[in-house]
Amino acid sequence: MAATAVGVVFSHTHEENVPELVHRRTMASIPYGGRYRIIDFALSNMVNSGITTVGLSANNNYRSLVDHIGSGKDWDLARKDGGLILLPPFSENSEMYDNTRMEAIASLTGFLTRRNEKYVVLYDCDAVAKFDISDIINAHEKKDADITIVTRKGIVEKTHDYLLVDADESGRIYEAKKVDRGITKGEATVSLGIMVFNRKFLLNLVNDSIAHGFRSFSKDVIIKQLSNLRIFSYNFEGYYAGIDSVSAYFKHNMELLQKDVRDELFSGRDIYTKVRDSAPSKYGAEAEVKNSLVSDGCEIEGTVENSILFRGVRVGKGSVVRNSIVMQDSVISEGASIDCVITDKNVVITSKRHLAGCESLPYIIQKGKHL
Repeated sequence: MAATAVGVVFSHTHEENVPELVHRRTMASIPYGGRYRIIDFALSNMVNSGITTVGLSANNNYRSLVDHIGSGKDWDLARKDGGLILLPPFSENSEMYDNTRMEAIASLTGFLTRRNEKYVVLYDCDAVAKFDISDIINAHEKKDADITIVTRKGIVEKTHDYLLVDADESGRIYEAKKVDRGITKGEATVSLGIMVFNRKFLLNLVNDSIAHGFRSFSKDVIIKQLSNLRIFSYNFEGYYAGIDSVSAYFKHNMELLQKDVRDELFSGRDIYTKVRDSAPSKYGAEAEVKNSLVSDGCEIEGTVENSILFRGVRVGKGSVVRNSIVMQDSVISEGASIDCVITDKNVVITSKRHLAGCESLPYIIQKGKHL
């Protein structure tokens, strides 16, 4: 069923929640789990569900994203017909950047008009999860829905901008509200930012919304038209890691040290990423590594505990890395120590430095810094 769908991934969703991590990149290209980027999960879910045409909607600051995805061959999306298509951050009728979800969707009309697939899957790229999109599309068709919104019941954190919904026993949504940052915290059914539409219906909906001057897709289309449209909820019960704050990013990376989380995310269908031909990691005679994920190309001569090391990280003699995320090609020099720290790429911690944060407020070092 998913083979009759075209996917659209929004690469810059909710970047305001993690400004420290998107200083030189977009949300979709944030490194994750030692060797992945967040977009790897979205693209892998699409491909594993049979979707072979994926539009990648970008706004700005996406050079690292383009470098990562290349032609899309690592996800089997380098194709003559369809494949991975980078969509510009403005519509065919305007050279202005899109600033709202309505503007972002409106900028897709030219792309979607030229496609022949029956369905469209819109996918926010601010989370890590493994979805079977075929199941979502099947539910959408079975219920003859106009819009199907993937949801999850859970705790609403105050750091995010949420669409909260209530649905009846059939799954039809009868109430929805948009919650601004910092207003509500508690248990609710929350939209995960993944929606399925009939392609022609979405095009008509967008054109009608533009004609009426609507600016908010959630408030003007979803909330105001609940009684007129058949909008259904698809409840997802699997592992879901929403990257809606720096502390959430730190927390969910640390969850990968749990075997059950790794098994749910990485067993069965593969999660694809850019292939690098790195050498195996090297461990010195005094190296001590406990409960950590260590990627290829690392050189470890010190102590690493409860941490995630990306490719090419060097840990010097007598240095200690605890409860930390150390991104690609960073160096922890001899005698240095870090605890609850996130180092971006190419960071150097000089000898004898001691840096620490806490789980709720990890210490972040930006890309290329020497401390």
